[in-house]
Amino acid sequence: MESELTKMDLYEAIYSRRDVRRFLPEPIADDVLSRILNAAHHAGSVGFMQPWNFIVIRSMDVRQQVHELFTRENARAAENYAGGRRELYNSLKLAGILEAPISLAVTCDRGRTGPAVLGRNSMPEMDLYSTCCAIQNLWLAARSEGIGVGWVSILDPAQVKPLLGIPDEIVLVAWLCLGIPVQFDERPMLETVGWEKRVPLQDVVYSERWQERWTADSTK
Repeated sequence: MESELTKMDLYEAIYSRRDVRRFLPEPIADDVLSRILNAAHHAGSVGFMQPWNFIVIRSMDVRQQVHELFTRENARAAENYAGGRRELYNSLKLAGILEAPISLAVTCDRGRTGPAVLGRNSMPEMDLYSTCCAIQNLWLAARSEGIGVGWVSILDPAQVKPLLGIPDEIVLVAWLCLGIPVQFDERPMLETVGWEKRVPLQDVVYSERWQERWTADSTK
């Protein structure tokens, strides 16, 4: 089992994981997709409720419809910016829905194990966080297999769910594009184009209390 799954050093997968938008047309082998989905399904979840489902979408017709929804939402999102920022936004490729051979809808069934879930009483949103853990597992497993993943968040779930027959009570958490990438970039695309830069670790880690500076030797 270990020899089959050890495709890449964990830290290498973490640091080289990218939000991929450009894909080659080659399909993903069924055994590779199964391993990736199985890794996602083995994520931790509050109360072991395993609230996720995955819908594998290959249909170009469905993907075309979702791409049209994305195009409309993306035009609306562009209105948040002006001037050079707007021009830069419009130049960005923010989805690979049509290029990637597989799209994956990831959902959360908030009532899967009943109204009372161990560990969720004080933080009912833990089921949604658990689903995000499954997505991160999927993303890292995909990277170790040489598969790129792109999360398309510029979509209105209320418009996407009817296309897939997702019941009203089920939450659509993510639309993911999976495929062999044209390349894995050295740095995240938004960092490369100057949209944002990576925040230094010391700026986001505190020691004991909010905004108390942390250093690597804070625990000594």
